[in-house]
Amino acid sequence: MRAVIMGGTAGIGLAVATRLTGAGLAVTVTGRDPGRLAAVRGQVAAAEQLDGTIEADVAAFFERLGPFEHLVLAFGPATAGFATVKSLSADRLRSVVEPKLYGYLTAVAHARVTGSVTLLSAGSARVARPGTVALAAVNGGLEAAVRPLAVELAPVRVNAVSPGVIDTSWWAGFSEEQRAAQFAAVAEATPVGRVGRPDDVARAVEYLVHADFVTGTVLPVDGGLTLPR
Repeated sequence: MRAVIMGGTAGIGLAVATRLTGAGLAVTVTGRDPGRLAAVRGQVAAAEQLDGTIEADVAAFFERLGPFEHLVLAFGPATAGFATVKSLSADRLRSVVEPKLYGYLTAVAHARVTGSVTLLSAGSARVARPGTVALAAVNGGLEAAVRPLAVELAPVRVNAVSPGVIDTSWWAGFSEEQRAAQFAAVAEATPVGRVGRPDDVARAVEYLVHADFVTGTVLPVDGGLTLPR
């Protein structure tokens, strides 16, 4: 059984690749960073350089690959997405929207997947936090697309996992003090009392990959952060 994880060379994507490989799947990961790709070769079945925003390259990749069972989409925008709507230039907004919303839907359109598609969105789709307008728009759009995709692509199953605050290299763009303050505030506000780890999300993805009777759903993995108070 084969799985493709786009954005599988770091953070949540790499945790998913590790977990699915351990479960016996032949995993191909894609990414843009040659150094990260080199680091994961030997840990997975294959690692290929691919920019998910270039449709011709995405189409060619999936044409070469042929049919496979499971697709996981785990790439996304950088911290440029943290900005108020008044400070978002058109170029900055595109840098947030294109890699994830455009990239995910382009991959789904070209992938010859036969079993399941799992999208990684984010809890920003369901919270009202200043400075996350662009992230909320992208992730909210993806989560809204899950149900029609599940109907369009049936019998292929389509689901999303929606993480909360996860301790990954995504936060490297913040200073150590900023990151520590963010994590402390989240841990205090979250019913489980901590921020998430990449494997917390990977376990949810693994469940959905094998959950033959689950489709059209968004599974929050946020420690209860987005629960209404």
